[in-house]
Amino acid sequence: MTAILILAALPEEADAMFLGAGEYEEGPFRARHLAAYGHDLVIVTCGLGKVNAALAAGVFGADADLLLMSGTCGSLGAAPGAYWIAEALQHDYGATHPGLFCRYRAGDWPMGEAGEAHFAAMADPGLGLPHARIASGDSFVACPDAAADLATLGATLVDMEVGAVAQAAARLGKPWAAIKAVTDEANGDSGGDFQANLIRAARVAGLEVERLVAML
Repeated sequence: MTAILILAALPEEADAMFLGAGEYEEGPFRARHLAAYGHDLVIVTCGLGKVNAALAAGVFGADADLLLMSGTCGSLGAAPGAYWIAEALQHDYGATHPGLFCRYRAGDWPMGEAGEAHFAAMADPGLGLPHARIASGDSFVACPDAAADLATLGATLVDMEVGAVAQAAARLGKPWAAIKAVTDEANGDSGGDFQANLIRAARVAGLEVERLVAML
């Protein structure tokens, strides 16, 4: 029986998976324990941002065989829908030079020549979702210029947590995966679009997570 930790930033995202099933645990993080498809699941609402995500991954991840993240994201040119996150990077980790911000793989020395900055997810078991690279950082991107800059990193999606979960999983020596669904286009309308589409997109991602767990 596989122990799977499923992280979601918001209650709306966590509640969109395995509707109404499981028992809640009191503590610094809202956690729901359940069994599904022969696996032990813990669904944790970690809160927004990289610190919350990494802390929850550390607290609950030691006993997990797999770290998984679900929820929503912004688009950097990607079409609406759900995506298998094949690669994640932290777009706000690096070194600031005059007129230039040089990005490094999170946790590496931010000096010298920068190599590949991303963390690779576990192999897709055959969900059939489009693959994407996501750029994570501690800011909500609602600016076309900022979105265009992130797109130069090869990212087609943006969020505030997956890159941190990927780094935490690497430190713990655990495989990780993420499924995210688009709420907005990382532009001037993003705040309103995110609120309008949160529940729908969270459920789209949640259904794909349920399908993934059934395949494992």
